[in-house]
Amino acid sequence: MGPGGQEPGGREPGGREPADPRGGRGTVLLIEDEEPIAELVTMYLERDGFRVVWRTDGPAGLAAVATERPRLVLLDLMLPGMDGFEVTRALRAGAERVPLIIVTARDEEVDRVLGLELGADDYVTKPFSPRELAARVKAVLRRVEPAPAASAAMRLGELTVDPGRREVTMAGRPVQLTAREFDLLAYLVRNRGLVLTRDQILEAVWGFRSHADTRTVDVHIRQVRAKLGDDAPIRTVRGVGYAAADR
Repeated sequence: MGPGGQEPGGREPGGREPADPRGGRGTVLLIEDEEPIAELVTMYLERDGFRVVWRTDGPAGLAAVATERPRLVLLDLMLPGMDGFEVTRALRAGAERVPLIIVTARDEEVDRVLGLELGADDYVTKPFSPRELAARVKAVLRRVEPAPAASAAMRLGELTVDPGRREVTMAGRPVQLTAREFDLLAYLVRNRGLVLTRDQILEAVWGFRSHADTRTVDVHIRQVRAKLGDDAPIRTVRGVGYAAADR
């Protein structure tokens, strides 16, 4: 917390805005208890035209989701009282699915997998490049907010993917996917029959390439397969990547 109990950019704990906030791109809610990190993230996001609301603990962050209506949430895991996993569960239990990026020092695979399985749209480990984080924020927003011109529904065997409605059915059964899982599946189905490398998938779906994050693709593929069931039309090409193909 800054001098006088204010948040970065002049915001106070109650969420009051500074006199001339930059918010043309909408609001990002940052739930982070370390002031230096909060100030750095706020500076870069405000440069890109976002309004940033900062909260330092889970309950205050959840309350801000309801009052501030953010376009996206940046969430630390190691928070006082209520950790980030609990916050993620609470967010995903609600009716509205606000996009969520976990930003944490916890870099173990088990934490990454749990965060993604709970419904996070991305997982960034500290230390991080604030410029890359800002790019990831914009990439997630591009994915979860559909373009005005909706694409036609795509079918592959018993699987139907409707980009316009962002709906998936498998053998007539609705399948609930996170925003990232939907974009991954849609990309595979749109390129059906082609073998796509993990780097290609990262660049197309996540908006960047990073060898260290290729395992993120594997985690999401595993989650999509589990939700689609035994007849999921996604095959692994060992040593290369993945392809969507009817069985």
